Amino acid sequence: MREPIRILIVEDHAFTRDGLRASLNLEADLRVVAEARSGEEALEVLRGQAADVAIVDIGLPGMDGIQAARELKRRWPELRIVMLTAHDLREEVFASLASGADAYCLKSARPDLLLLAVRAAAAGSAYLDPQVAHHVLGGVRAPDAGAPLTPRELDVLRLIADGLANKEIAAALEISVSTVKLHVQEILVKLQAADRTQAAVKALRAGLL
Repeated sequence: MREPIRILIVEDHAFTRDGLRASLNLEADLRVVAEARSGEEALEVLRGQAADVAIVDIGLPGMDGIQAARELKRRWPELRIVMLTAHDLREEVFASLASGADAYCLKSARPDLLLLAVRAAAAGSAYLDPQVAHHVLGGVRAPDAGAPLTPRELDVLRLIADGLANKEIAAALEISVSTVKLHVQEILVKLQAADRTQAAVKALRAGLL
């Protein structure tokens, strides 16, 4: 018999933590092995307790869930992360995935969907809550064939997808911020995107990244 999937819950609200623990521990293949109330505490906990999956609340105090996910992945690359949130904001979803999260689930989702997200993440698959997927991808078409992106525009787009701001992109590519802005404008036009997030989503769907 396979060992249960070891889970770390990172959630600052005790009531939510208790509910998650109770639901997860009812499953024979899942076991909550540790809990933390903040991203900082999670980093400390994992120094002494191994876990396969971390369920991380995006709205943590101090270090937020996105920052926590990025740091957890940096220190423990094999750790799988399920982001848990009350929101389905497109920017928040994309920032979470860019930070290294493997799954994104709404707190209002049916319990079986969270179990599905945990199991999918543990198996090395990505998972996006159906309601979130509909909101994020709804109406987003792959770009029509047209003027291709230049190599430099693709460089900028990759860094956008990594969550970098214009100033950070400029530093990474050793170009001016104004040049970055020109590239971003051209990318939006070519991909027929309304904003940076939509451009990144379209590029991912089209296999450009």
